[in-house]
Amino acid sequence: MLLLPCDCLTFVENNPRTGNFGALIKVFLSRTKELKLSAECQNHIFIWQTHNALFIICCLLKVFICEMSEEELQLHFTYEDKSPGTYSSDSEDLLEELLCCLMQLITDIPLLDITYEISVEAVSTMIVFLSCQLFHKEVLRQSISHKYLMQGRCLPYTSKLVKTLLYNFIRQEKPPPPGAHVFPQQSEAGGLLYGLASGVATGLWTVFTLGGVGSKAAATPELSSPLANQSLLLLLVLANLTDAADAPNPYKQAIMSFKNTQDSSPFPSSVPHAFQINFNSLYTALCEQQTSDQATLLLYTLLHQNSNVRTYMLARTDMENLVLPILEILYHVEERNSHHVYMALIILLILTEDDGFNRSIHEVILKNITWYSERVLTEISLGSLLILVVIRTIQYNMTRTRDKYLHTNCLAALANMSAQFRSLHQYAAQRIISLFSLLSKKHNKVLEQATQSLRGSLSSNDAPLPDYAQDLNVIEEVIRMMLEIINSCLTNSLHHNPNLVYALLYKRDLFEQFRTHPSFQDIMQNIDLVITFFSSRLLQAGAELSVERVLEIIKQGVVALPKDRLKKFPELKFKYVEEEQPEEFFIPYVWSLVYNSAVGLYWNPQDIQLFTMDAD
Repeated sequence: MLLLPCDCLTFVENNPRTGNFGALIKVFLSRTKELKLSAECQNHIFIWQTHNALFIICCLLKVFICEMSEEELQLHFTYEDKSPGTYSSDSEDLLEELLCCLMQLITDIPLLDITYEISVEAVSTMIVFLSCQLFHKEVLRQSISHKYLMQGRCLPYTSKLVKTLLYNFIRQEKPPPPGAHVFPQQSEAGGLLYGLASGVATGLWTVFTLGGVGSKAAATPELSSPLANQSLLLLLVLANLTDAADAPNPYKQAIMSFKNTQDSSPFPSSVPHAFQINFNSLYTALCEQQTSDQATLLLYTLLHQNSNVRTYMLARTDMENLVLPILEILYHVEERNSHHVYMALIILLILTEDDGFNRSIHEVILKNITWYSERVLTEISLGSLLILVVIRTIQYNMTRTRDKYLHTNCLAALANMSAQFRSLHQYAAQRIISLFSLLSKKHNKVLEQATQSLRGSLSSNDAPLPDYAQDLNVIEEVIRMMLEIINSCLTNSLHHNPNLVYALLYKRDLFEQFRTHPSFQDIMQNIDLVITFFSSRLLQAGAELSVERVLEIIKQGVVALPKDRLKKFPELKFKYVEEEQPEEFFIPYVWSLVYNSAVGLYWNPQDIQLFTMDAD
């Protein structure tokens, strides 16, 4: 059955007289009381009829939310067959009862072939309940649906709902085979649950683009598990609800505090809505699902907000399973939307805050990284690959978007790692120096442009001068940070990185111009000392030395280098700090993911207001 918009609008107009919407909800509520028993008894007809009722409710809710305010929507839960426009005083009970019923359905009904679709529909209906945000340009901080979910009868279901949604994501249960469907799918339209709004949503929302990384929409692959996808979207929506005036968001509290099933320590009495979940299964699912924006956003949320999850992940001995998909997102930056790239980069920054992580990634040896196409990498450490991908992201940003914020975060991740660089691959060492070379050339070019502009202004007083001073300041900040990264490696782990010393010596002329520059004199002391020391040893060894011989001289020279002459600088450590109003970014981001999913299939693009902000 397919409800057309005209049918729904007619229903909305007649509902004050007929009260059919409230009657339909009451029928659905009465049937859900027997739903669990019907699933156990394999009562296909009963479940099919109950699903149809919920499907119609969900479709009508979409129309109501598109066409009216939340206050008007409440009235449609309360109209009775009396006179048009009258409603009873117990109006809020029916809406709250429906929300509670949906939560019970999601958490309590066993997931079987015959219950799969009604489980997906229950999750989708809850998302629709919260979708008023789609029709507001500003972030909603007070909402009737938020109020119901954060207090009263729904509140006790908080931890159970979050746990169930997480397990739905973890299990990635596929829909039953065609022969097991209780009701036929809609083949032409793709179905409310299985269809994607491909093409409809592309280009319709232009949220801000993280400083210009790009507003390219992510490719939406065919869903292998609609239930897992919808559950993850609902989880992200709940986690990003704004706090109530008198209480914090309980769903966010649950996400922040849950623990591993193997953790036997008691929960503190001050931690509400706590529960336990299998971290190994969660880790595996997160590693496997990073091709989607929503899975990367969940990973960011857990790493940033749940210290139990972060500690567990950093202690894993197979971190490559998590890091490699993140690196692949950054590597294919041209194919990803700006938000996905942003999340991947911040995840790396959070991980590199841990010294144990920075050491361990250089101990993991990878073979044949097929997706890295610039060069054949038959064998490389995870740490060296991470450096290569981050440097490539910086260079992409320099040539395409020129976003200072992206530069800063990439360089912050490299800086966090720099003291722990170990056995850098020769190509990684070369790329570090090549990036410095690129920055040096850009610095010289801007200097030359500034000089020419100044000369031209002497003969023409009318033409305004471009702001080359600001450009020069930004480039010098990045150059300074690169010199600090190189210096940190030389002072902390020189004996572990002969390939970096080799690359420095090969491109030693690059650093000449910065020796006397007032912005770099202090940081250049150590680098100049290392270059001078090893250059003299190579000079003593004679001309036309092979690469192997040069590396051998470097390894021998490390022992004789007077390390007491190396100037000590403060340790490079950068921590990710969330914006003061993170909801201004995350709420539009989450709802853009929802809109591009099956839930948005019947929303009218012209009505959506959240995604009409001007792009950078």
